[in-house]
Amino acid sequence: MILTKEQQALLDGEQGETMAKVVKTLVMYGEAFGAERMVPVTSQYGHTVISFGIGVMKPVYELYDQLLAAGAVSKQPFSADPRPLDRNIPSSLLQNIVFQFMYSQQERYEEQLKQLGLMNRNAYTCACYLPQAGNVPKRGEILSWAESSAVVYANSVLGARCNRNSGIIELMGSIAGFVPEFGLLTDDGRKADWIVEMRTSRLPDAQLLGSAVGMKVLEKVPYVRGLDRWLGKELSEDACAYLKDFGAACASNGSVGLYHIAGLTPEAAEAGESIIRENAPVYVVDDGELERIRQGYPCIWKDLEAAPKLCFMGCPHMTLSQLKDWTVRVEKGLQAAGNKKVLIPTVFTSAPGVVKEFNKTAYAARLKATGVILSTICPLMYMNNPLSKKMPVITSSNKLRTYSSARFYSEEEILAKITKEGK
Repeated sequence: MILTKEQQALLDGEQGETMAKVVKTLVMYGEAFGAERMVPVTSQYGHTVISFGIGVMKPVYELYDQLLAAGAVSKQPFSADPRPLDRNIPSSLLQNIVFQFMYSQQERYEEQLKQLGLMNRNAYTCACYLPQAGNVPKRGEILSWAESSAVVYANSVLGARCNRNSGIIELMGSIAGFVPEFGLLTDDGRKADWIVEMRTSRLPDAQLLGSAVGMKVLEKVPYVRGLDRWLGKELSEDACAYLKDFGAACASNGSVGLYHIAGLTPEAAEAGESIIRENAPVYVVDDGELERIRQGYPCIWKDLEAAPKLCFMGCPHMTLSQLKDWTVRVEKGLQAAGNKKVLIPTVFTSAPGVVKEFNKTAYAARLKATGVILSTICPLMYMNNPLSKKMPVITSSNKLRTYSSARFYSEEEILAKITKEGK
């Protein structure tokens, strides 16, 4: 790898042994992927995927102490993934004891993040790119992020440039101020490897479509034709919310870090089909294909007929428009069924900044009246509790389904279960 004089000086120890190790780590990372040089991180803010103070991560806390002692802090303020705990979410006494044991280092870790450069005490969300969260990269900016759902959104919807890094690598990129140039940071790496041809009868479930695409193309870049038929030609709030969920499923059910939507996402709207590689294979998605994907989902509940004890919505965190929309949908569902409150304990999760804005609206009191709990927690961290894994939890999130024991249902099925069925 060819380094600039300044980068070589850092590697040679100009700013101390710790910074030299940071740069050496980035060099080794880049060389593993064939990078020939480093490029500056140009975004205003960074993001870290590690937000949970699990007791067994002692090497991470020791590493961060070394960085802090050497003054090797982030050159950008950064946000972090959601916190793992919320006392407002239904949990048994034994579950709470396990939670406290699991996340025994939470206070220590949050203090480390604060010293390393956390944006503010409430900058905890997987959807840091939402306007209310305050970390919205601009097109063409170079990022050093790792959170898969944030990376794919920033690359695809915002047109920023970021590889799918690891949790420690992302922070080191922010500390050094540069990252190795390869993959999705290059023009060639952003070309579409697959064509996805939409032939469904209606706008498909975003989570289900993302799952299908992710499992088909794996880490490649898909170019999706036909979605603009329903989403339109502008990145409206509703379109962005749909693409948020679609991308998260692509990234968790595959390893997609970038997708192009014909006529809609920035690079596809500008370059058209010239962005597609020659002889790219075609994946046809129709109603039958989505049903095949859906039927292939496993359920690892011990009792497949168990009544759900909890419902999570918002993985990734819900947008402001989604919170408003779901408030109305739950109200209407309860009214039609003759019920006043949801029949299954239900948690909607969103970013602290989004929740703050939502609480300023009349929708907040209306949602609370339905019995739905609004939280900023990470559902995945809740489900990581061994006791939570044994619970029959339902969700409309393909990401949560993939990484936990939660059972997937479509949004229509979730609405029916929480408002009229209860099982």
